[in-house]
Amino acid sequence: MFGEILQKFAEKSPATVMVRALLEQVLNPEKLDRWFETTRQTQYTRNILFSSLVGLMLQVVCKTQASVHAAYRNVNIGASIAAVYGKLRGVELTTSEALVADVARQARELIHAMNGARPSLLPGYRLKYLDGNCLAASEHRLQVLRETAAGPLPGKSLVVFDPQLDLAIATVLCEDGHTQERALLDAVLDTVDANDVWIADRHFCVSNFLFEIHRRHAFFIIRQHGNLSIKPLEKFKFVGKSVSGDVYDQAVQLTSPSGQTWSLRRITVKLKTPTRDGETRLVLLTNLPAAVADAVTIADAYRLRWGIETVFQKLEKHFNSEITTLGYPPAALFAFSLALVAFNLYAVVMAALRVAHPTQEVDQTVSQFYLANEIATTMTGLTIAVPEHEWEPLAHATPEQFAGYLLILARYVDLHKLRKTPRGPKKPPTPRTKYKGHPHVSTAKLLAGVEPDT
Repeated sequence: MFGEILQKFAEKSPATVMVRALLEQVLNPEKLDRWFETTRQTQYTRNILFSSLVGLMLQVVCKTQASVHAAYRNVNIGASIAAVYGKLRGVELTTSEALVADVARQARELIHAMNGARPSLLPGYRLKYLDGNCLAASEHRLQVLRETAAGPLPGKSLVVFDPQLDLAIATVLCEDGHTQERALLDAVLDTVDANDVWIADRHFCVSNFLFEIHRRHAFFIIRQHGNLSIKPLEKFKFVGKSVSGDVYDQAVQLTSPSGQTWSLRRITVKLKTPTRDGETRLVLLTNLPAAVADAVTIADAYRLRWGIETVFQKLEKHFNSEITTLGYPPAALFAFSLALVAFNLYAVVMAALRVAHPTQEVDQTVSQFYLANEIATTMTGLTIAVPEHEWEPLAHATPEQFAGYLLILARYVDLHKLRKTPRGPKKPPTPRTKYKGHPHVSTAKLLAGVEPDT
């Protein structure tokens, strides 16, 4: 299937070949530049192609290069580093948002072609998790920031996550780091489809947002905000137990901004363990009919919402998702969007591994840290050793053909090398009171059981 050199890489580091092939299929430079021309609004191409900018920044995001400047020194861009930074500063937020959505669409096609999607918690419905992320404070490199003691926030985002595919399918970006997440909800409504089930925290419990989801024939499971006025229509009914605690159901009434009233359900979970804020109850609002999902299922679906929190942790841990040297908001948000793109490519790899190794619990046993580390350490050698023309068949393959290639490569993967190393439960710290007040002791004497001189 591959040339001699590429075949050796496929056998020795198949995960790296999978990611490199995905870059060729999903982010092929020619296709990417054509896509950019149809998506851009005011930004234009002069000396730096959009595909070159994406390729450069992906090296930084995926930690194969330590910085933008280091990546620039290792690519052939016919422009100065100042021009590169200028290009980053000019990337439109709509372009970054559209890139995440387009890559997610292609990733979805590949996962479905491999039959790699997870079973749905609510068959016939598509779960979508919504959460916000504020980028970390940037360095004080910009002139306007040099005398500022406060941490400069380069932007905020809302991310929509599909747990069945493990994909970040959409993002809403905002340059103002102080913007309230609720102010971005109108843009989220454009991504609401019929039979969606939106799951979100109480920050998004806004009557207009709930009503608009309902009006679009979609559903929600959202934690109730204390400021939302709800009229009870009946008493609480105990309906069962979930992993988190006892579950109660109740019919309530909500009034829309236009004055229209409509009934929905309020699910209350009496928690076995209080939250980190000391709360003992979890109150959820949903418009899902009881015939579709009982209260315990709804409580379990909300509990799995923490998956999107894990996404942000993975972005921070495995990718360089928040590049603090990028002070201009469009540049910082573009880098964050590329981290979501990289996350989606890894999701395709994980789906291929699930299908190729059906008897292994891939999601529970494969460490994405070891997976990312193998790819980062092997990618440069793969890029140097394999001629560009060998990747062309992969770039022009149909989703079905490419899915077949991925499954062949996934069967080469030795999952044992990528296994997680789970740690035991944390122990309370041992009080360090012995020899307190002395600058140092001899480790060798302590190991030998000899009382050290103090």
